[in-house]
Amino acid sequence: MSIKSTILGFPRMGSDRQLKKLVEGFWANKITEQDLIEGSKKLRAEHWALQNQYGLTQVPVGDFSYYDQVLDAAFTVGIIPERYQQLDIAGTQAYFAMARGLQDKSINVDVPSLEMKKWFDTNYHFMVPEISDEQRFTLHSTKVVEEFKEARALGYSARPVILGPVSLLALSKPAKGSSSKPLSHLASLVPVYVELLGQLAAAGAEWVQVDEPILSLDLDATTYQPAFEQTFAEFGKVSGLKFLLTSYFDRLGDNLAWAATLPVHGIHLDLVRGEADLEAALATIPKSKIISAGLINGRNIWKANLNKQLQVLNKVIAVRGADNVWVNSSCSLLHVPHSLKPEVGHLDDETLGWLSFAEEKIEEVTVLAAAAVDSTTVQTQLQSNAEKVASRQTSERITRPAVQQRLAALDRSFYTRKAPFTERQQLQRAALKLPIFPTTTIGSFPQTAEVRKARAQFRKGALSKDQYSEFLDAETRKCIEWQDQAGLDVLVHGEFERTDMVEFFGEHLEGFVFTKKGWVQSYGSRCVKPPVIYGDVSRPHAMTVDVAKFAQSCSPSKPVKGMLTGPVTILKWSFVRDDQPLSQTAGQIALAIRDEVVDLEAAGIKVIQVDEPAIREGLPLRKADYAAYLEWSVDVFRLATTGVSNQTQIHTHFCYSDFNEIFTAIKSLDADVITIENSKSDLKLLGALETHGYAAEIGPGLYDIHSPRVPSVEEMAARFAALQKYIPAENLWANPDCGLKTRGWPEVKESLTNLVAVAVAARSQHAQSHA
Repeated sequence: MSIKSTILGFPRMGSDRQLKKLVEGFWANKITEQDLIEGSKKLRAEHWALQNQYGLTQVPVGDFSYYDQVLDAAFTVGIIPERYQQLDIAGTQAYFAMARGLQDKSINVDVPSLEMKKWFDTNYHFMVPEISDEQRFTLHSTKVVEEFKEARALGYSARPVILGPVSLLALSKPAKGSSSKPLSHLASLVPVYVELLGQLAAAGAEWVQVDEPILSLDLDATTYQPAFEQTFAEFGKVSGLKFLLTSYFDRLGDNLAWAATLPVHGIHLDLVRGEADLEAALATIPKSKIISAGLINGRNIWKANLNKQLQVLNKVIAVRGADNVWVNSSCSLLHVPHSLKPEVGHLDDETLGWLSFAEEKIEEVTVLAAAAVDSTTVQTQLQSNAEKVASRQTSERITRPAVQQRLAALDRSFYTRKAPFTERQQLQRAALKLPIFPTTTIGSFPQTAEVRKARAQFRKGALSKDQYSEFLDAETRKCIEWQDQAGLDVLVHGEFERTDMVEFFGEHLEGFVFTKKGWVQSYGSRCVKPPVIYGDVSRPHAMTVDVAKFAQSCSPSKPVKGMLTGPVTILKWSFVRDDQPLSQTAGQIALAIRDEVVDLEAAGIKVIQVDEPAIREGLPLRKADYAAYLEWSVDVFRLATTGVSNQTQIHTHFCYSDFNEIFTAIKSLDADVITIENSKSDLKLLGALETHGYAAEIGPGLYDIHSPRVPSVEEMAARFAALQKYIPAENLWANPDCGLKTRGWPEVKESLTNLVAVAVAARSQHAQSHA
């Protein structure tokens, strides 16, 4: 008896973020395209060798990407909008133009990037393909074929991974000016996939992993069942290939009944987040098909309870037989850090024993597969795992009774402002004296090489605490003085003391630990290092008050925002304990933020921003689960922000999501001002405003900060004019889409100067029209 073991994908950045350095070196013209190609090839080989070392039966190939796997899929089949085709560039340069935009004033080129959205309910971002009415698909890239050949040449049993055509189109949007739905182009897209599959078959592929993650969503079977049937009927005409249909992040639910009938050779089940599917899947999926059992969590970093998962695996084997079962990760390991090895000596032994990153999860997969055949061969590993799992369950570090008691004792008065918005607005106008169409930014300013160098020197002891504080004060003062001179109305301190908007707060809260190299890709070359929430959360001391007071002292005539991250975002952008409901952990974080908000107000800060960019990201994938999530997520924001007086203006920020589904919840947050992503989504926000209305103040983003291009005054003015048709002038703010941390100072200064010019011109026009 043998059981195959594999994973759905592996983190692509490398153990020391080698891919980030390669890509950014290429962007900066520090390395050649050939250097990028060769460096990436070496990195892929290292990753396959690691997977093979642990004994995986198959290694996935095609999961590697310079920027994003959805962009890769679009580029492969020739979904390249006209604006990029008109550029005198090709290959990798064209690919990166789609990802980042391209601006070169010397040759009069100014092309924005594709829109960016969150990948389901993760903190990973994907680029949204654009499908025109006249879309013609061609096999533009054979990247996955070449990478399969690489793996084969190195002697590995490899399984190509592709994003399926139905999900690719479902995740796309109509190009501007086009009216056809992307899915209507399926019949013309599938033949290009068939051509690609033919090349994989010719190269020697046996199995192909077809990712169709939209199967985890609520789908209209009358639309999607025929689409999938049409697709796989055509795929089946490629001789010699077997197809593993994969979905993840949730249960298949109602889609299971018809997905089980598709002409594929195997179906993957996410048995971590979709474990409710198991009984129905065992009864429904024909026994001729492989079941890929996703038993090792690809979304979190806790050590799997192998004995518990072995019971599930044995149940599957008892029904299906060992030869028809694979052991797998629940989803790609893209969403967890590379390896625990750098954490040895950094984390304490107890905490280290609780964790499992990508490398360790591969071992868990292979141990589980071996245990199902003969548990005595891996008894040592199973015993060690059981001891570590028990250690976490019984550790005294986990629970803080005072924290739990405080949360349990709250009544509804803690979730309500003292007066309705209309009353607060008048008091805030009198206190702040802002002009019409006030301007602001979202929070962070560029983290320059000098800022990063000073931080590194401080951590190494080369700078004393006083020296580092003096450096930060100087950077903050320069930042505020520039904003004042540029004409911005509500200023920010720039956040130079913060490495990350979540990590910073976690470092000041009880119940968190931090890794040394626990990097995870967020988008492109951007990596984050999520904190680990292991126990009850509390705030032992103020976190931002001293910095906020200093910043406000640098600006005697204009308000400087106190900048905090909200409880849902801290929760979603951390690796969270899984031994209590998310709502309870979020409530504990909210109380800590509430204490900080109250202290900021007491220190004289009149505008306080509590960012919640992840609130839409946290929305469950199934609509049946929406209400419960939205109830507690709104509650914890209100808990964090309702402890202040009516004169204190509460801001919040949202980005890179479709807000229609949560706009009612956004209104229920009862913030005084929201700033919200808008520039890259074709003003879809306007549709939400028209449908739902919004009575409070709002600042839809006027330009995209994830691209280095500088928006013109004319571009932003047109966007601002469109907004004025839907938002009363007295409620409309002017601001970028998001924080400016990843940008450079020259582009930031030019962009914000243009933004202020737009607001000043709008004020003049408004005054003239109301004279």
